[in-house]
Amino acid sequence: MTSSIGKPGSPWNVPNLLTTVRLVLAIAVIVLIAVGSYLPALVTFLLAASTDWLDGYWARKYGQVTKLGRIFDPFVDKIIICGTFIALVAVPTSGIAAWAAVVVVGRELLVTSLRAIIEGAGGDFSATFWGKWKMVFQCAAVAFSLLWLLQKDPANWLGWVRDGTVTLAVAITIYSGIDYTLAAARVLGREGAE
Repeated sequence: MTSSIGKPGSPWNVPNLLTTVRLVLAIAVIVLIAVGSYLPALVTFLLAASTDWLDGYWARKYGQVTKLGRIFDPFVDKIIICGTFIALVAVPTSGIAAWAAVVVVGRELLVTSLRAIIEGAGGDFSATFWGKWKMVFQCAAVAFSLLWLLQKDPANWLGWVRDGTVTLAVAITIYSGIDYTLAAARVLGREGAE
């Protein structure tokens, strides 16, 4: 019996396998935060975040972009970011407020809905410049929050960095949500005019 992994047209190529690994790591991060194991949570989160870059790079370089990957990759990104923000809300000293998690989750639901409408109609709704930077700052906010929780006597500067990255992450999350909404409106407007 031969394996279909990596064959042209197979949904089970290297990028999708990396995304599957990232999903498992995302669940592990959420569990580790819940049980107060912040160092393993940080290491696992950073490993998961790095696979996000790697699977996209691999898919583009080796022409392994699939329909499954176009749905699965952003879905797993949302699990790791939304799940981690929600898990950190439950830790009173994390620096992640409930309203910030609501903004993050709300934006992800909005963009997912818009993507489904646009791509369902045959349009392209790929990640934008601001969407990519949003992910970078959200990951930084999570990392600094976990670093803060690791310290027995955290320095004030670390708290400022954590709060700054959380604030930037939320601001860029809001801005990128608006950016995607305007892009979707333009696409839908063009389709309505045809």
